[in-house]
Amino acid sequence: MAALSGLAALRAGRRLWKLPARPSSGLPGCWLRRGYIVGRAESPPTFGLLFDIDGVLVRGHRVIPAALEAFGKLLNSQGQLRVPVVFVTNAGNILQHSKAQELSGLLGCKVDPDQVILSHSPMKLFLQCHNKRMLVSGQGPLVENARALGFQNVVTIDELRTAFPELDMVDLERRPKTTHPRNDFPAIEGILLLGEPVRWETNLQLIMDVLLSNGNPGTGLGTVPYPHLPVLASNMDLLWMAEAKMPRFGHGTFLLCLEAIYRKVTGKELKYEGLMGKPSILTYQYAEDVIRQQAERRGWSAPIRKLYAIGDNPVSDVYGANLYNQHLQMAKRGEGECGTGGQQKRPSATQSCASILVCTGIHSSQDPGSEGAQLPFHGHRDFSFSPELLKASHVVDDVDEAVQLVFRQEGWA
Repeated sequence: MAALSGLAALRAGRRLWKLPARPSSGLPGCWLRRGYIVGRAESPPTFGLLFDIDGVLVRGHRVIPAALEAFGKLLNSQGQLRVPVVFVTNAGNILQHSKAQELSGLLGCKVDPDQVILSHSPMKLFLQCHNKRMLVSGQGPLVENARALGFQNVVTIDELRTAFPELDMVDLERRPKTTHPRNDFPAIEGILLLGEPVRWETNLQLIMDVLLSNGNPGTGLGTVPYPHLPVLASNMDLLWMAEAKMPRFGHGTFLLCLEAIYRKVTGKELKYEGLMGKPSILTYQYAEDVIRQQAERRGWSAPIRKLYAIGDNPVSDVYGANLYNQHLQMAKRGEGECGTGGQQKRPSATQSCASILVCTGIHSSQDPGSEGAQLPFHGHRDFSFSPELLKASHVVDDVDEAVQLVFRQEGWA
């Protein structure tokens, strides 16, 4: 075999080799990349890949080398993905197109914004809340993200504390010297929790004020309203992995604080109108729809029968994929499903969702849990502890091994 002149294999630096056509068979030539055949003879994919980002493809702002190897196998000779791929992250403090640009630069391949599913992306489905005046909590481009999701009338925590400066009293440096309460501030009708904020004490206090006052924080405390205002929250991760050697607090920790404060103050449970991000079924339904739309745009006529979810967190990635697989099995048995808000969901052609756990992030092959020890359940309050859902279909060292495993499972190797 002769090397293809002047063509480097992708950004990872490997070469593509041309296999000659077989005159007797009439088959065209095809490209070979380290044992993987890439060519026009390749059948349309019947599977899709869901990649977590932090701890799987990157650590902080550094790409994991195995990710470059993996995407070298996933791209064809024109630099296009050979299978439908989405990136499902519980991050949410960034714009969708910005995350796509970041991934494109790190992975060396074009990532479209609609391939990126942020933790709050399924909030686009909550049409009943889009016209409400919503208080939004988090950090980063909050207003832009909220509007991209369909919420056109949003109030930030900073705007609320400016209108009612006497509410924010923890930081002595920020305590107002004089106060002029407003009586013309429109009532807040719901709360969006898009991600962990910077000043937890301020956000916790003002969110509680809004809940206890039924959206009118300038009023005194009367009878606590219950049910309370609708709350939409995304990203339930208690912990996440960045450059530090130990995991960092995630938005799930913030939600835990808010739930505990609400229960202690009112004696009742904080309820969510919607709770999304992994491991929620809603997030995987949303990802499946994006995978299907991507396959249709590429002209792949074969239905997507199987999903592979690759992640580093047993509580969000593995639990979520297994929970969705359980949901798909129930649907196959004829136990019908409805979409958000009671809308009928399009019937799914997907039959299963396999979970693949990598050891480059939250989970490590050296974890005590790897030896069978019982670890505390880090999942959200609304997701019951189910040991069988925490067991991955497959455990591999890194994302490159995960892609090789999928190809073997699908007969592509």
